[in-house]
Amino acid sequence: MKLSTKDMTRVALFSSLICVASLILKFGGDLLVPFSVLPFMVMLAGGILGPRLAALSVAIYVLIGMLGVPVFAKPPFGGLTYILQPSFGFLPGFILAAFFIGKFLEKISSEHIIKYIGAMLLGIAVIYIVGIPYLYAIVKFYLGKPFSLWKAIQIGMLPFVGLDILKGVLAALLARAVQHRLRC
Repeated sequence: MKLSTKDMTRVALFSSLICVASLILKFGGDLLVPFSVLPFMVMLAGGILGPRLAALSVAIYVLIGMLGVPVFAKPPFGGLTYILQPSFGFLPGFILAAFFIGKFLEKISSEHIIKYIGAMLLGIAVIYIVGIPYLYAIVKFYLGKPFSLWKAIQIGMLPFVGLDILKGVLAALLARAVQHRLRC
């Protein structure tokens, strides 16, 4: 993948913004899956950078955390052992969501806000499709607790989906405005 200087700068900027967003506005403390603004930043990256660069920027954020920089939501906040956290599955979900949002927006030529909102809803679905089964598998099989897929949905999705949709609408509005400015 050949990147221009402009592409590298945009990827680095979004990776940095995602890291900063991961450190602010975290709520939930001891919850298995805490509330954060990360989904908003992931959707914004997908809506502005396109599929390849958006996925790369989120992947760099995940790599930074896996290397031990404390940018993740729950203790140990970073490092390879974070893979064993029930909420880890949402991180690869973020990478895929950024890619699919960018791909969806790339394929449709209209600048209508409904297109952007649809892309963000697709991204939210991807995040949950990857994150919920991982949450279920880690709690049930690794931690050995009695846990159902429905319980994983109750803990990892239902408390957050409304706010994630709101974040998606806000990301759609902002991404559309930025894209409109970039095209002018």
